[in-house]
Amino acid sequence: MAVFNLNINGKQQQVDVDPSTPMLWVLRDHLNLVGTKFGCGVAQCGACTIHLDGIAVRSCITFVDSVGDKKITTIEGLSENGDHPLQQAWLEHDVPQCGYCQAGQIMNAAGLLIANPHPSDEDIETAMHGNLCRCGTYTRIKAAIKTASNSE
Repeated sequence: MAVFNLNINGKQQQVDVDPSTPMLWVLRDHLNLVGTKFGCGVAQCGACTIHLDGIAVRSCITFVDSVGDKKITTIEGLSENGDHPLQQAWLEHDVPQCGYCQAGQIMNAAGLLIANPHPSDEDIETAMHGNLCRCGTYTRIKAAIKTASNSE
């Protein structure tokens, strides 16, 4: 076990965990930030997507000892009031069905918009390719990202 000081959603958090603990479990089990979901555990579905210094990463394979002093953002920290342009566009386009993948979808899309504020359809398809939605709302996800990119 080791003590890690983490900057999560703008707040300093301290955890005492094994250095090889994936951030997914640090967030969910140790800090009760359960918006980040477990999907596959092997970085193939995107349900666990968070940001490290604004870059979308899969928290299921990001070990706590690799984070260092990077700023961690989870779905809970994307906006205090749920008014991030992506969150608003998600509602406008009625994206969620079961909702399980949505936090990861939004976090991945937010990472895209940080890197490329006005992505083309091809940019969106490429960036979102690894985020799976069992309900198949891909067309609405793409439309919501386009709407959010136009509102920023």
